[in-house]
Amino acid sequence: MSEAGYQSPISPGRSFYEDSIAGRPRYPRLDGSRQADLVIVGGGFTGLSAAAHLAQGGARVVLLEAARLGDGASGRNGGQFGTGQRLWPEELEPRIGRARSRALFDLAEDAKRHLLGFMARHDIDADLGTGQLSVVHRKRLAAEYQAHAEHMARHYDYPHLSWHEPSAMAALLGADSYHGGLRDAATFHLNPMKLLVGTARVAHAAGAALHEQSPVTRLEPFPGGIRAHTPFGVVTAARALVATNGHGGSLEPRASAHIMPICSYIAATSPLAEPERVLPGGEAVDDSRFVVRYFRKSADNRLLFGGREAYMSGDGDIAGPLRRLIAGLYPHLDGVDITHAWGGTVGITMTRMPYVDTPHPGLTVIGGFSGHGVMLSNFFGRLYAEFVAGSPDRLAPLRALDIPAFPGGPPLRTPLLFLAMTWFSLRDRL
Repeated sequence: MSEAGYQSPISPGRSFYEDSIAGRPRYPRLDGSRQADLVIVGGGFTGLSAAAHLAQGGARVVLLEAARLGDGASGRNGGQFGTGQRLWPEELEPRIGRARSRALFDLAEDAKRHLLGFMARHDIDADLGTGQLSVVHRKRLAAEYQAHAEHMARHYDYPHLSWHEPSAMAALLGADSYHGGLRDAATFHLNPMKLLVGTARVAHAAGAALHEQSPVTRLEPFPGGIRAHTPFGVVTAARALVATNGHGGSLEPRASAHIMPICSYIAATSPLAEPERVLPGGEAVDDSRFVVRYFRKSADNRLLFGGREAYMSGDGDIAGPLRRLIAGLYPHLDGVDITHAWGGTVGITMTRMPYVDTPHPGLTVIGGFSGHGVMLSNFFGRLYAEFVAGSPDRLAPLRALDIPAFPGGPPLRTPLLFLAMTWFSLRDRL
């Protein structure tokens, strides 16, 4: 199949990001059994970042990806950094206290600095843009958002959030559908596939063995190590990292009980005829709905709009519902050409906080970023590599979080989640 006609076997639609890259690299399938210091399962941000940093430290690393690098959410997401963790500190503090909440926030700010520094050091041009607007879709939420900006400045030394009344926010958006919102002047957005391809390049150059189309069918812990079985050979290593996020299936049962896959969808328009009428300041946007709508402009002035989630299988028409959401927000774009419409599988947890666990000695699972993984997943891959190399475990605050399993067991877990998410989606309309 030609590169232009390639279709991911694990994600629906062809993304704009795929077509924004000339000559997306390919890596060979595993061919025969191998010995390594570490085996990494999953070729997204977490796995590739870990592979790059481990290999740079001299470790023998084999990374196994079932499809192609970037076919999952890491190469197909909204591209927004965000600030802090997925939950606001006001949500975390009643559960874990302000000191632990502050430590998690500081870790996330370190993640932001890490990713910017990593891209600069390795000359990764990922179409970096600045700023994020978090907008209010119900007037009753405005006071909560204003209080959040004050809380972050006072207790977290983060003065970069500013409240904008509806008229001022309408000028920033180019649309008047929201009841004000926050502007974050110290966060970013990018083309995730360009970041992923650049990270893979760094890992490969450092000596990591990257293998695509090499699905791991079974992990076999044994005294002193792990065997990763594929149809094409077995990789035996002292340690293993499972970084499959929403694509883990039943490979690691404890992780699959804690990380639930959902699909999120994005549409890309053709380059806008009047780009200054949409997000003239170039920020990315997320809104206050439980089923979040998120959007931004690409480097070539397309509108990238996401806002439809599915908790059951079946993709149906991706472009149609998103086209209607775009026209509802920007009436002048009614009928705009949609050039790409695609989806990706996001791994969520019950608490929407990341899941870090060691189900067996030497076997680590990192995932469950719940739509907040662009900067966190890359940083967590680095922190895992540092821990393996003997540095203090900076993932310990994540390991200590109480992340409950989804209820219902394997037969009922997905239907129960579908019912819960449908309820919250209905609440978004009230």
